Amino acid sequence: MSNDAPAGQRASDSEDRRRERLEPEWLLLFAAWGVAAVATAGSLFFSYVMGFAPCVLCWYQRICLFPLVVILARGLFPLDPGVVRYALPVAALGWLVAAYHNLVYLGVVPESLQPCGRGVSCSEEYVEWFGFLSIPLLSLLGFTLLNVLLIVLSRRSSE
Repeated sequence: MSNDAPAGQRASDSEDRRRERLEPEWLLLFAAWGVAAVATAGSLFFSYVMGFAPCVLCWYQRICLFPLVVILARGLFPLDPGVVRYALPVAALGWLVAAYHNLVYLGVVPESLQPCGRGVSCSEEYVEWFGFLSIPLLSLLGFTLLNVLLIVLSRRSSE
């Protein structure tokens, strides 16, 4: 007697193993989407509910952040880890702008190099939770988490 399972059973086992292999990838992608969605909601809350006008650098970060909600959601159903190819460059660019914004906010960048000459100041202090958590720092932390999740997902899906 052969120990081989029927063809239908083998296909089912193969599908189960595939789901087990993909589940962590889906969770990483879902976590990245969740970070992007919460950051987007927070950004809109600060603008429309709290009445904080975004500065030029905030707008650039929004340009990088808002599409990530749609891009990452598209990669969830059906699962497409290849969405990292599109999301990671946008998230990396957002991180660079957020890092620069923090340097401006902290006064490291001289006024002559600041893009916020007119309109809302990029170093305006609207919120400072726990004595150090500002809106620019929240953005940097959000983009950092997004980039870490996308890099981990990229490495897992290339295995």
